[in-house]
Amino acid sequence: MEIYRTRPLLHRIPFEDGTRTRGSKISLRIVREGIPYILAPAVLSLILVAVGYWYVGLPFILLTGFMCFFFRDPKRQPPDDPNAVVAPADGRVMRVCSLDSGHKNSATLVSIFLSPLDVHINRAPIAGKIVDVSYTNGKFLMATDNNASLVNEQNALTIEGGKVTIVCKQIAGILARRIVCWKSKGDQLALGERFGLIKFSSRTDLILPERIEVLVKEGMRVQGGTSIVGRIR
Repeated sequence: MEIYRTRPLLHRIPFEDGTRTRGSKISLRIVREGIPYILAPAVLSLILVAVGYWYVGLPFILLTGFMCFFFRDPKRQPPDDPNAVVAPADGRVMRVCSLDSGHKNSATLVSIFLSPLDVHINRAPIAGKIVDVSYTNGKFLMATDNNASLVNEQNALTIEGGKVTIVCKQIAGILARRIVCWKSKGDQLALGERFGLIKFSSRTDLILPERIEVLVKEGMRVQGGTSIVGRIR
């Protein structure tokens, strides 16, 4: 796994009219890991267009646009709630279930499926210290498969907050073959802070202890870093 911080390729630049801001240019943030995926089809399309094969280059132009879209890194503002647990990723909640149905105080599993159209940046569900990072090689079942959280390639971060400890798993899917984590054991995370990404369709799981009231249901869409999935009781 590669470990380094993201930097935006483009950023917001305000238009000024005297002392009053009239507006701003369109901003586009792209994670560094996406640069090779963008440059390769972009260069190929430019070459094809330059030699007169624009109709052959058109699919590569479209692919360049999709890669820019896929590796986008939007700015997010987490909620001002010390007891909030936020979604670690954009996507659809596919599972909300007890890890041990026979135990009254069982932890709850919340699984979020990320399609290729979702933002694939992972964000901290709570503020706290990373006390463990565990990477496991595995299979590449579809991320919607219930067994994916057990047998797929994954990276689990254990985050110890002031009130609770939460496990957040980055899980590869049938298309996602690369898990990236920019943080290490001992690092501090702010609520909603970026800590990694999964390339292409994937899944992110949260294991929430019993004292967290889960507020999401299966089928709901959430936004990483802003949507509240639970609240510490």
